[in-house]
Amino acid sequence: MPLDFAKIQKKFRAEPGGRFRLADHDPAWAGNGDIPEKERKERAEGLLAADVDDLARMQELLWASDTWSVLVIFQAMDAAGKDGAIKHVMSGVNPQGVEVTSFKKPSDEELDHTFLWRCMKRVPERGRIGIFNRSYYEEVLVVRVHEQLLQAQRIPGVSDRPRTWADRFDDINAFERHLARNGTAVVKFFLNVSRKEQRKRFLSRIDEPDKHWKFSPADVAERQHWDAYMKAYEEAIAATSTDHAPWYVVPADKKWVSRAVVAAVLAGTIRGLGLEWPKIDDAKRRQIEEARRLLEAE
Repeated sequence: MPLDFAKIQKKFRAEPGGRFRLADHDPAWAGNGDIPEKERKERAEGLLAADVDDLARMQELLWASDTWSVLVIFQAMDAAGKDGAIKHVMSGVNPQGVEVTSFKKPSDEELDHTFLWRCMKRVPERGRIGIFNRSYYEEVLVVRVHEQLLQAQRIPGVSDRPRTWADRFDDINAFERHLARNGTAVVKFFLNVSRKEQRKRFLSRIDEPDKHWKFSPADVAERQHWDAYMKAYEEAIAATSTDHAPWYVVPADKKWVSRAVVAAVLAGTIRGLGLEWPKIDDAKRRQIEEARRLLEAE
């Protein structure tokens, strides 16, 4: 049986308009501590499988109804498990109905447009799921931590305005409200990994030759800005978690926890859209019956 979406919402959703504190969200949360971890992990993996199956059915309904699309945003510190969550949660869906976009360092062309431009082009069409592995939120996260990146954007006076970040939150909220009003449901995940667990995962990448390809010295350098990133995430989530585009703060120290939660939220989000299978008219019904007659007569 899939996870209870209402309970998941209550525990992990950042409530709109409220004061948000990362300190209230334990990255190592892994369910009822009175139950042995092995048993909890096995149960979570079973719930993940059920929710992946449920998500596959919801995706087919999304495709068939052709009224809504779903934009899924993943944000996290390095090694939090974004790629793994996308791989495992989307393992049962039809790849024709899903598109994953990973946003890297902006190109010169992208820097010549507004900070939302490159993401606007990748918003999913009706009936499809679009996944952003990082997103326009980088503009109030990494750019905020490294404010010199604002200079490369060549926005007149942007680095001199005290309201730069508040203005960007306003722009993001307006963009996401526009999407929701026009049939794109937005759901956002912050995979909340602890600094201790990130260190462990980085060392694993260093110690295991098969993981060397994942390692970048720049990732370790960014750890020096951990507190600044946490402050930026905290303010971004507080300012932009809304009813039409909620943030879910997902404990990520245990990958089996984060994947189960993400799958449950995605399936529950699509189910909450109230989609219906396309209805057929009498003419189509007659065509179906005629097709049945011809096939049975062979």
